[in-house]
Amino acid sequence: MPLINIILVIVAIGVGLWAINRYIPMARPVKTILNVVVVAVLCLWLLQTFGTIDAIKSIRIS
Repeated sequence: MPLINIILVIVAIGVGLWAINRYIPMARPVKTILNVVVVAVLCLWLLQTFGTIDAIKSIRIS
């Protein structure tokens, strides 16, 4: 995956998370949990994209 695509995905997720935090009224703990989950999933995706962790490839959801 080209680096520009990775940067575009990170920017899109950041803008989406900012819009959710800014315009959707939620309790503070819910926003915190949402932010932590999104950042954790993004970090795992980046680690998998760069090949640092290969264990995620063996997980099947279906």
